[in-house]
Amino acid sequence: MIRGENPLQPTALFSSTKAARTLAAFTLGMLALTAHARDSGTIPDDYYRAEFVILKRIVDPSAVEERMADREVEPPVQTDEAMWIVDRSGNAQTTLNLAPRQDLYLNSAARRLENSGNYRVLMTAGWYQAFPPDYEGKPLRIEVGDWIEGAQQREVEGTITIDRRRYLHVDVRLNHWQRGSHSFAGQSAPTPADAEERQDEAAGNGFVSLQPQTPQPASRPLELVTWVRETRRMRSEEVHFLDSPTIGVLVFFRKVEATD
Repeated sequence: MIRGENPLQPTALFSSTKAARTLAAFTLGMLALTAHARDSGTIPDDYYRAEFVILKRIVDPSAVEERMADREVEPPVQTDEAMWIVDRSGNAQTTLNLAPRQDLYLNSAARRLENSGNYRVLMTAGWYQAFPPDYEGKPLRIEVGDWIEGAQQREVEGTITIDRRRYLHVDVRLNHWQRGSHSFAGQSAPTPADAEERQDEAAGNGFVSLQPQTPQPASRPLELVTWVRETRRMRSEEVHFLDSPTIGVLVFFRKVEATD
């Protein structure tokens, strides 16, 4: 799955200032964990490092055999938690205390996929957290990829939710959008000249029609290309790949033991 020839330059996702803040937050968190371990002789139960990589296949959307432009997509889940949101200016935001990218197990896999020339890495994120039995996580918002003008959003958006029953479960619900078509169902859009002509005809006939004009189909700012809708059971130190024809998600969990 990981083969490559043409190198691609990874995209910098954080400014040096934000990277410094992230590293500082991670360091403080690990210092607190160390202090807790020193005082109690233990670390939190069911403590894991969770890692996610979101990828976009470098492929022309028109070459995708699936035709999903007319699929109904449920409204976005309302959540105040964010794994990775990139605003219009390219600034990344998160509510998690992310670990440095170079410390993540999936970092090398993401680098190889990007260097293959077949994928573009949109996000690499990892953090430490306890996932005890019966844990019900909040959906984590994702907004990455290119900015779509007119729609005022990123091309890949959705949520990732982590739950814990007997095993960890990851529920991925991501949509890949593109700029919508501006067709009028086979008819050309009315022009100002057309409107004047209709007014002249009405005046010449001596009446004005009270019948409502047939509405023209509005242009759609977005069309769905593909999506990922999958819930996957996770085991520690297993790499999982959830994908669609155009986007994919690498997932990895590693349980942190006291000996670590």
